[in-house]
Amino acid sequence: MKREELVIKVCGMREADNIHEMEALGVDWLGLIFWPKSSRYVSERPDYLPQHAKRVGVFVDEAVDTVKKKADAYALDLIQLHGSESPDYIRAIKASCSIIKAFSIATADDLTQTKDYEGLVDYFLFDTKGSSVGGNGVQFNWNVLKDYHGQTPFLLSGGIGPDDAQRIQAFTHPQCIGIDLNSRFELSPGLKDINKLKQFIQVL
Repeated sequence: MKREELVIKVCGMREADNIHEMEALGVDWLGLIFWPKSSRYVSERPDYLPQHAKRVGVFVDEAVDTVKKKADAYALDLIQLHGSESPDYIRAIKASCSIIKAFSIATADDLTQTKDYEGLVDYFLFDTKGSSVGGNGVQFNWNVLKDYHGQTPFLLSGGIGPDDAQRIQAFTHPQCIGIDLNSRFELSPGLKDINKLKQFIQVL
């Protein structure tokens, strides 16, 4: 995959200056995590929010009303669901925002989780199955995705780091539209290393 074909999503943003710098790099989507147990939790509204990049709000089994209120308050473009949200839950929140449903992947068998969500959400996100909900900094075996034959486009996530640009270029799947970057580009939780990201994007 080449840069011009990729959606680059950077998740776990929290600091206003960092968000502004990230947007200036040409990142397409910026993720704000609204899960209180996350070390990247957005507890207060940043003084600057993306004006050009799409705003993604990340939730984990949150109350429907809370998701709707956050979506309105932050003018979210996309809602990313990273828990065990059911199809009925998604029907209850689906309105003006596009929906990303995340799945934890270790083996091809984990891909069967997607079937009930085909035609219901706009995107899937395939992350590494780990001890925490995202942000584990570990990759799964991308080869298992050859067994994904769904029609829903997806983002590749899970431990993608500064040295993975060539691996991403070599990875092909008809439904892969982008990559999700987070912990391996951080100076500390919620604070991204602009230089590492700039160099990474330039290599893509």
